[in-house]
Amino acid sequence: MSSREQLGRPYGERTATQLVAGALTGDEGSWSEIVGRHTNLVMSRVRQFRLTPQQAEDVAQTVWLNLLEHLGDLREPEALPGWISTATRHECIRMSNLARRSIPVDPTTGRLDAQDDAELDDELLRGERHAALRAALAELPAHQRDLLLLLSTDPAPSYQEVSARLGIPVGSIGPTRQRGLARLRQTEAIRTYLATPSGAVLGEGGHDVLALG
Repeated sequence: MSSREQLGRPYGERTATQLVAGALTGDEGSWSEIVGRHTNLVMSRVRQFRLTPQQAEDVAQTVWLNLLEHLGDLREPEALPGWISTATRHECIRMSNLARRSIPVDPTTGRLDAQDDAELDDELLRGERHAALRAALAELPAHQRDLLLLLSTDPAPSYQEVSARLGIPVGSIGPTRQRGLARLRQTEAIRTYLATPSGAVLGEGGHDVLALG
């Protein structure tokens, strides 16, 4: 079967490799099929943790945006379920730690207990990462920023919905997304963050400064 014949098959019958290839060209059906095919996997992982509905939504948004950003980096598209499962678990753990965290203070000195220094450092680094991302998004043209944020929502809107909301042609959504992500990496905010020791370190599952959530 030729590549053209394979891409002519219904989305539900396509392999992960075919769907990833299609999504990278801006094919909305391929991206929607990827999200739809793995939404239950994300939610089953989320249900293993005691998260609020808002926290669960934030986790899913982070996972899909990270996948969107790293889709072209996948060496084995057929291993996509494992990547998504690991990324979701990592983000759930991070979210759970933030929700449970309380920093005790010695009432006699007003100082933080030393045993919580590591957790405090992690929270500060996360805050720096989010601040860098917000600053980087602010450097983007409005049409690229709005598109990236809209495509990161869960469930992902169709390209027709994106076109109607943002007033851009369906055919330009994929290329605009790719240019926006490339430009995001080159913003002064991201380059400055990555130049610091903390910014140079990628987290478990490939999460980096480009993660939202």
